[in-house]
Amino acid sequence: MTTVRDIMTESPEVVDETETISRIAEILAENDIGGVIVWSDDHRLRGMVTDRDITTQVVAAKKDPNTTTARDILAGSEMVTVGADDSLDVAVEKMTRHAVRRLPVIDGTDLVGIVSQADLAIHAGGDSVGQMVEQISEAPDNTGQG
Repeated sequence: MTTVRDIMTESPEVVDETETISRIAEILAENDIGGVIVWSDDHRLRGMVTDRDITTQVVAAKKDPNTTTARDILAGSEMVTVGADDSLDVAVEKMTRHAVRRLPVIDGTDLVGIVSQADLAIHAGGDSVGQMVEQISEAPDNTGQG
């Protein structure tokens, strides 16, 4: 059985929850990625900030990206992770249920990687790729903002 560990990207980009959205956008552009994992001040997983979050919660809301922080846009959001030794089906189910396209990967309490919808699509076989992408893409919005 293929596990999340087998397909994840190791050493994902991680920022402190006090990082500004402006700097996070720069990190996304510099690394050609769609999201960063956010740590709390006590080095615990806090959530993820994605390019979509920046668009919908900062730019569209006319917030200042130079003063708005990761903490500001993560307030009240649920942290969803997947275990490194979980099956790919578990990752797809979590992405679908929580309407997310990326999941931090943990081993116990340690962050060991990140897995994306694209990673799963590359490793899924034939018909399951289309079904998986459709399931995740059509999942209802989970931000509470529409």
